Amino acid sequence: MKHLLFISFIFIPVLSFSQDKIWTLDECVNYALEYNKQIAKQAAQNSIYGIDKREIIAGFLPSISAGTSVSSNFGRGVDPETNTYISTSTFGNSYEIYASVVLFDGFSQIYKFKMANNNRLLGKVQLQDVKDRVALDVMEIFFNVLYYKGTVNLAEERLQESLNDLKRVKRMEELGMKSFPDVAEIEAKEAEDRFTLTKQENLLRLEIICLKEKMNLPVDEDLAIVEMENSNLATHSDENPAEIFGQASQTLPKLLSSEQTLKAKDAEYKMTRSRISPTISASAGFSTGFSRLMDGSPYVSFKEQLRNREGSYIGLSLSVPLFDRLSRISETRRSKQRLIIAKNENEEIKRQVYGEIEQTLADVKGLHDERNAAERKAGAMEAAHKVNVRKYEEGLINALELSTSSNRLLQSRIEALYTNLKYQLKCRLLQYYKGESF
Repeated sequence: MKHLLFISFIFIPVLSFSQDKIWTLDECVNYALEYNKQIAKQAAQNSIYGIDKREIIAGFLPSISAGTSVSSNFGRGVDPETNTYISTSTFGNSYEIYASVVLFDGFSQIYKFKMANNNRLLGKVQLQDVKDRVALDVMEIFFNVLYYKGTVNLAEERLQESLNDLKRVKRMEELGMKSFPDVAEIEAKEAEDRFTLTKQENLLRLEIICLKEKMNLPVDEDLAIVEMENSNLATHSDENPAEIFGQASQTLPKLLSSEQTLKAKDAEYKMTRSRISPTISASAGFSTGFSRLMDGSPYVSFKEQLRNREGSYIGLSLSVPLFDRLSRISETRRSKQRLIIAKNENEEIKRQVYGEIEQTLADVKGLHDERNAAERKAGAMEAAHKVNVRKYEEGLINALELSTSSNRLLQSRIEALYTNLKYQLKCRLLQYYKGESF
């Protein structure tokens, strides 16, 4: 998971874009879900699962075929009327329709249907899982950009403060209240602030490019996001990881996907095992035909011959696999091992998700306290800095001490911004584990 970046004393300038649209978080997520290629690929795979299921359902129905043939015999042959050998050329054609159905195959077709149905359900939860991962990635990058925009505002305040200090100290130098070293110190601070802004401008551009890439937004289009207000989120102090995991087991696509994969592997194992059993099939057919001698002699009419030569049949067949060079037994053993792997992966995913829920809940509880403490710290630092500004104007502290006070104030504001945004992000993630969408 990509975390919010926290860089002490590094600030980012505002980029001036000519933007017509201001994007909200929901709009960014919805746009990414609409145009993401991974989602389109998974949707196509789900269509394949649906086709496979329909094909297997059709496998329960009888197989029906029809055919016809035309033949001409030259030289010695059998007279179709008398069934004796003749040397006259003959012409004939036949018609046939027949059907067959499997009565018993060790329930192989039923297990195929279960496997196809599980794959179709698996495809649905996999599609939702892809959507959720895309939404989570977009949300994390969105909060990163918000973080950078917040530091931009702080950086502007710092630069403006440096400019005001420089203007004021130059005036005080003219009045003989400050010396040249004091002016040089403030000038160095102002130059450092400008350099930092120029450097961090590229970092903000890169973060916006990452957001565009995740949204699949054309890189030549401008992107501006709306500022988010502080949310009064619950503290979640009484939440229990086991209860949240129970809710996640019913809704979390990652867990549902693992369960469906396990069911599909179980059906696959039963299907391959059933291939060892005998197969019983039934078949039926109807045939007729027409023939004549090609020596010009009279013959029975086409319609009458078709009626006279009508024939039908019905039968049962039994097929018992005796030896196929261990092919079926080997496939059954491989399917059993794949089932064991699926069971272990399912347990591993459950433990992983439970650990993620515990970690997220701990982060939410900890960040709630950190956010409150950071806000109180920023307020105290702001009050202290105002006092230090007055002291500097009265000559009680030097420029270096004023710069240190300014840095401490900005540091505390950055910490407050960081903990607030990260707290909101973790709260949204916790709500997702409890069944709410992003």
